[in-house]
Amino acid sequence: MTVTRRTLSAVAALSVAVCLTAACSHDDHPGSSSGTAGRAYQIWDPYPQFDDSSAWVTLLRKCGADAGVTVKRTSFDTTDLTNKTLLAAQQGNSPDVLIVDNPVVSTLAEAGVLTSTADTKIDTSAVAPNLLAAGQLDGKTYGIPIGANTLALYYNKRVLAAAKVDPATVKDWASLTAALAKVKAAGRKGITFSAIGTEEGSFQFLPWFWGAGANLTQLDSAQGVAALTLWTDWLKQGYAPNSVLNNTQTTSWQEFASGTFGFAENGTWQLANAKKAGFEYGILPIPAQGGGTAPAPTGGEFVTAPVQSDTGRYATAEKLIGCLTSADNALATDTTLSYVAAAQAVRQQQVAANPDLRVWAEAVQAAKGRTSDNLGTRYPKISEPMWTAFQAALSGSKSPHDALAAAQTTAAAATR
Repeated sequence: MTVTRRTLSAVAALSVAVCLTAACSHDDHPGSSSGTAGRAYQIWDPYPQFDDSSAWVTLLRKCGADAGVTVKRTSFDTTDLTNKTLLAAQQGNSPDVLIVDNPVVSTLAEAGVLTSTADTKIDTSAVAPNLLAAGQLDGKTYGIPIGANTLALYYNKRVLAAAKVDPATVKDWASLTAALAKVKAAGRKGITFSAIGTEEGSFQFLPWFWGAGANLTQLDSAQGVAALTLWTDWLKQGYAPNSVLNNTQTTSWQEFASGTFGFAENGTWQLANAKKAGFEYGILPIPAQGGGTAPAPTGGEFVTAPVQSDTGRYATAEKLIGCLTSADNALATDTTLSYVAAAQAVRQQQVAANPDLRVWAEAVQAAKGRTSDNLGTRYPKISEPMWTAFQAALSGSKSPHDALAAAQTTAAAATR
């Protein structure tokens, strides 16, 4: 597999202004592929919150030792990691193993940065197909998910009890809206979520959009309009606050943590905060319009193997990736990263150890990658018009239909 230099040059010129020498040098790559003992292999990850004493870094070292090599780990925040990866590939200094946010996989694959699992012989057979799809493009798979997170509805048991709402009755949009009406009538606030004009907002809109049966290739379908009408009606009725227009997922959580809301749309990453909130909470899957669990978008990273000029390094990279994603290590790894496991067998172990994860396991089982359906790098060109549309509708400047019709025109032109 050959790196597309022209593509990389264009992308890197747009997204990278400065390269730190320490991050971009790859002096540990020897010129020959013969022998691995004692050699250093580079792993880049998006987990700067974990220092060298963490369980995560301990696992990286163990996987290196098991493969007979030394692991050198470099950590970046998510956006910086993508930029550094593109520039490193352009310069021929890619890491051996790259752990990257799943929507970025198709961008890097299209730019020629990543090997496919067929090239490196990475075994993906245990991974749920809906999770693996986030790393697929044009019939090829690029890496393997290390775990997944997604969205569900947290609820405040005290608020719902005061409003005489049984959370077990929330099965579809109609029953959820009826519950919100009761919560408001009882003097509390209904639901908070993030509808900010960024990818965070799109991430939170997608369960309702997909839960109506809409498709990202046709934003202004009747189903898409129904999803946006649901959100706008909630604001009009006072079931959701106007602050959702500016809420990130963090500020939305802070609203819920105040104890005044019945429901909040948020993710697995808030579980630790939920336990500190000072009130009893529960979790429900996000309902589809007609009932059942709506497909929520998958978050989480893929473990990938970037293209190397020395193809002899792939065998050891495969060993490192296999170790990081093995069933033996995945339980501890996903617990550390607050993820639900990508493999069903490991997910069952997680739920057995922590029953609070049952709803999350069900949500992940129904989840969908944002770049799935072979959207790949077209997804960001669709997501931005989509968030522009729901911002316009929620602010009242356009109707849901008109907002999504304009979004469809923009997205269609951008993805031709």
